[in-house]
Amino acid sequence: MIKWDEISKLHVIVKLEQILNRWFSVEQIFTDNHDKIQSGQLEKDYKFNNHFLKVQMGLPHGYNLLTQDIEKASQELNSKEEMTHLFSTSYPHIHGIAAKIEVDGEVFGTVYAYPFVSHDTTDAEIKELEQALINDHGATEGDAKAAIESVKKLNTESLEYLTELVDLVSDEIETFHSEISKREERIHELNSELGDKYRYHMMIGKSKAMQKIYSLLEKISSSESSVMIQGENGTGKELVAKAIHFNSPRKDAQFLAVNCSAFNDNLLDSELFGHVKGAFTGAVKDKKGLFEVANNGTLFLDEIGDTSLSMQVKLLRVLQEGTFLPVGASSPRQADVRILAATNKDLKTMMKNGEFREDLYYRINVINVNLPPLRERQEDIALLMEHFLKKRCEEQGVPPKAFSKKCMEKMLDYPWPGNVRELENEVERLVVLAGDDKTITPDLLSQRILDHGGAPVGSVARGINTNGTLKEALEELECMMIREGLKRCNFNKSKLSKELGISRANLISKVDKYDLDKRKKAANE
Repeated sequence: MIKWDEISKLHVIVKLEQILNRWFSVEQIFTDNHDKIQSGQLEKDYKFNNHFLKVQMGLPHGYNLLTQDIEKASQELNSKEEMTHLFSTSYPHIHGIAAKIEVDGEVFGTVYAYPFVSHDTTDAEIKELEQALINDHGATEGDAKAAIESVKKLNTESLEYLTELVDLVSDEIETFHSEISKREERIHELNSELGDKYRYHMMIGKSKAMQKIYSLLEKISSSESSVMIQGENGTGKELVAKAIHFNSPRKDAQFLAVNCSAFNDNLLDSELFGHVKGAFTGAVKDKKGLFEVANNGTLFLDEIGDTSLSMQVKLLRVLQEGTFLPVGASSPRQADVRILAATNKDLKTMMKNGEFREDLYYRINVINVNLPPLRERQEDIALLMEHFLKKRCEEQGVPPKAFSKKCMEKMLDYPWPGNVRELENEVERLVVLAGDDKTITPDLLSQRILDHGGAPVGSVARGINTNGTLKEALEELECMMIREGLKRCNFNKSKLSKELGISRANLISKVDKYDLDKRKKAANE
């Protein structure tokens, strides 16, 4: 269905309405496929553009006559192949133009321009109209005269122009509806893709690597085993931990997360196990630790590889015995907590170097989930881009946007060293910078993404002649770098000088030295 409330606010529709009123003194009316008026004329405080219609709507049967005329005109229009139709009304000599709103052969509504009279309407016929308004419809003499004065006489040329404009309004509504429908279909398709097949909890991906992760998580969520989640920063280790918890029998209890690298040993001890009043300066009251708060739930220990050996001993005790000792306490307490741990470090190497306890490693690594970096799941990038784009547009209350083809290509070519977190941040940045634009273009991308995709590192150097003096080789390399940079920056010397880390004057001097200025070459041709 057409979103009529949005149609009336479209800039082009508003401008066309102003033109129709200024040139022809007609009212623009929209009706849906049930001939119901959708353009606001029935609203209490509506400001009419045409005084005749305003007077008509104030008459006892004005509304009924308008709807009868609309229904009759709609039937006549839909019975013919033409897209527009000149129709007569219940008022003598008053006419209107109707135009179909048709998308893919289906009529969604009608646009009307109303009222006007023919250029050859005589004074006697105008008097007949005035008397009909007074005698047949209950208008006062003053209202009848004012109403008729607002109605323009249109000659054949003006009528043709009016018909074209009404048809243009119809076309604009059809175009807007088609674009909205396509966008909604696209979103629907995307949401379908992001259903059970490509989503597990809040994780998104259709790659084989992610499908394997989903399958593994399905199997392990209902168990009580400890899980080690490994992967680079930004791959979504906490999302995996939450997915495991909220699909487990413990889902109704607490899920708590702590980044072990964010605390020194003493603070982490108090954070995990709590402390009693007076245990240290500032301990003015008892404090429960995360193990106690998360009792019967799940505790996610992020960056566990950054914990000290002494802290590892305490963690091992909780895992083996289910007991812990708050800082300053004399008696242990118990906790029934499922442990999920994560790290981006190589714990096996740390064990060999004596930096991580082997018994703790095997205790937390009962089940291992290894998250692939984004560069190894290329087919998920476009899916994630669309998901984050839709999410950010909704959160910021802006109309849906789309990536241009070139922007999409640039983002797909980038290796995303920061993984999913970097991608999400970039999309959020693009939505902000795009403003009111519906399409996100590549010029808005971060410089690191724009710079990537040029010649691979070392590709320029491979073409350098290694014979001759070092000075000659360096000059040849310098010339090639400036030549390639000028092409990449579209001969914007200010931009290139910043990239190369030299002054603009120095760059201009080198461009002249190597005869690389395209304008000079063009002038000499």
